Amino acid sequence: MSIFKHLELPNGSTIPNRIAKAAMEENMANEYFAPSDAMIRLYETWSQGGSGLLITGNVMVDSRAMTGPGGVVLEDERQLAQFKRWAKAGRVNGNEIWMQINHPGRQMPAELDQETWAPSAVPVNLGSLSKHFNPPIEMTESMINEVIQRFIRTAELAEKAGFTGVEVHAAHGYLLSQFLSPLTNQRSDHWGGSLENRARLLLSIVTGIREAVSPRFTLAVKINSADFQRGGFELKDAKHVILLLNKLGVDLVELSGGSYEAPAMQGESRDEHTLAREAYFLDFAREISKVAEMPLMVTGGIRRYEVAESVIKSGIQMIGIATALAIEPNLPNKWKNGNLVIPQLRTIKWKNKPLASLAYMAMVKYQFDRQSKNRSSKPNVAPLKALIWNRLTNNCQVKRYKKKWLKLSQDYS
Repeated sequence: MSIFKHLELPNGSTIPNRIAKAAMEENMANEYFAPSDAMIRLYETWSQGGSGLLITGNVMVDSRAMTGPGGVVLEDERQLAQFKRWAKAGRVNGNEIWMQINHPGRQMPAELDQETWAPSAVPVNLGSLSKHFNPPIEMTESMINEVIQRFIRTAELAEKAGFTGVEVHAAHGYLLSQFLSPLTNQRSDHWGGSLENRARLLLSIVTGIREAVSPRFTLAVKINSADFQRGGFELKDAKHVILLLNKLGVDLVELSGGSYEAPAMQGESRDEHTLAREAYFLDFAREISKVAEMPLMVTGGIRRYEVAESVIKSGIQMIGIATALAIEPNLPNKWKNGNLVIPQLRTIKWKNKPLASLAYMAMVKYQFDRQSKNRSSKPNVAPLKALIWNRLTNNCQVKRYKKKWLKLSQDYS
C-alpha cells in the first residue's frame, strides 16, 4: 500500500491519494466573514501541490461564536458566491475538498465581546493567559438545539457551494469536544453524565447532516483520540464513540488530540503521556481501528515521507499533514517525484508552554500569508517576530470584526 494509491470511501467517493491537507487555522476571511481572495489563492496553491484531499480550516456555524476574529462563517447564503469560488479553486487538480465546520464553545477569544457558550460553566485554564477567554455560561436546551440546526444548515450550504464533503470538528477542545469530555461537561441532564449522553450532541448533528445532504456528499468527523488531561476524554471513550458513529453513515474519522489547555496536536500533553516526534496519534489509531468500520485518518506531526508511508502500511487509510504543507504546499508532488524534502519550522524552546503554543500557531499563519502572496515560505522566522506580527494582524481583525458584526446585525435584523 502506498500513500499515492487512491481511496474509495463508503459513500462511493474516491480520493486520488492518501495525503490530506489537514485543517489549520488560517483566519483569512474578508470583511463579510467569507473566504478572502488571498485565502482562495492559497487553496488553489494547495490543490496544485498534489494533495488528494484538502480539509479547510474552521468554518464557523455562527458569526457570534468564533475561534478568531478573521474566521470564516457560513450561516446563510449572503456570501455563497465567494464560497463557490473557494470550492472551485480548491479542486483545480481533481482532488476532494471538505469544509471543516465548527463551534468554539468556551474556546472563544474574550476580545470579541460575545457571549460564550459551553456545556457547563467551566472556564479555560491557561494560567496567566486565562484572562483571554471569558467564563462561559451553561447552554440551555434551546441553545443546544440551535447549535444542532446550525451545523446542519452549514453542511447543506457547503454542498450547495460545491464542496465535496464536510468534516464535523469534535476535537481540540471546541464545543463538541467539550460535550464529550467529563472535565468540561458536568451536566446532570440527558446531555451529560454517561458517555452516551455526552456524545448525544455529536450524534444528533451527524444524524441530521446525513439526512440533509445527498448520499455522495462526504460526511467526516474529527475526534480526539484523547484529551491528554487527567480525568478527561480517554482512548476507551474514543473507541466507544467510534462504535456509535459506525451506525450513522460516517465516511471517515480523523483522529487527533488535545485542546488549548493541552495542545497535543502540537506535541504537548498535560497527563505526562509522551508523544512521538511524528505521527503523534498513530498508536491510538491502531487501537481504534480495531472497532472502526469506516476509514481512519491520522493527523499530527507528520513531515517525512518515510513516516507517511509507515502510517499507511500500518493499516491506517489516510494521513493528514498540516504544518509541513503550510511550509511546502507542493510537498506531495515533490515526494511523488522522489524529492523527499522534510519541511520543518524553527524550534521553540520557551518554558511558557501556552505562549509557545501561540507562537507556533503564529509561525504557521506567517507561512499562509507569504504563500497567499506568491512568496516562498520562511520556516526559520523567529517565533517572537511571528507572534508580534500575528498580534498586530489580530488587533486589526478584532476591530473589523466588531464593526462589521454590528453593522451586519443591524442590516439583517
